[in-house]
Amino acid sequence: MAEKQSKWKVLTNGIIRENPVLRLVLGCCSVLAVTTTVQGAMGMGFAMTFVLIASNVAISAMRKIIPAKVHLPCYIVIIATFVTVVQMVLNAYMPDLYKTLGVYLALIVVNCIILGRAEMFACKNTVVDSALDGVGMGIGYILTMLLMSSIREIIGNGSWMGFQIIPDSIDRMTVMNQDPGGFFIFGVLMALCVWIEKKTNHPIKRGMGGQDFAAATTADADNGKGGAEE
Repeated sequence: MAEKQSKWKVLTNGIIRENPVLRLVLGCCSVLAVTTTVQGAMGMGFAMTFVLIASNVAISAMRKIIPAKVHLPCYIVIIATFVTVVQMVLNAYMPDLYKTLGVYLALIVVNCIILGRAEMFACKNTVVDSALDGVGMGIGYILTMLLMSSIREIIGNGSWMGFQIIPDSIDRMTVMNQDPGGFFIFGVLMALCVWIEKKTNHPIKRGMGGQDFAAATTADADNGKGGAEE
């Protein structure tokens, strides 16, 4: 039972408690850039999630044979391989989405979420746990992209996924289609998360790789102390 709960926690951490965008503030460039439309945001979300899950699984499977001195270049090569697969598939079957995402699709290679999970989780845990971690983080990323893009597209364009929501007689807030609108919505959602923490009196601990920052910091301090004594 404890094992099931542990795996359930690994799966759900990335959705709320360790949401990669709103809680860990990672991968924000793509979030701010492509959330002007729901279609572009969902395309980026699913592409990033596929690469995250696939790279987590591959890195976890090879974690014992990747030399420690070159682990980062190896991670980038693995991630770049899956990104290339995504680019080729989108270019072949969804050329419009491929053009919409543009350079941000290629930049998935150096996305902080993927590199962070590879470094802090996949290289230290089993294939199953790493896959669950990728799924959870991916869901959290997709939900954030969906929420931000829905707000920006409805207010900025008056539509959602091509369906008109706001009548033409009502003026649009075109600033939502620009960078300031993205930063504003991003800040509001982060403030909302903080407000919910305080309102429910259940503060969310910022975690990394399944550990709390405080615990990791304490462990580092103890190691440093031990080294000094030696």
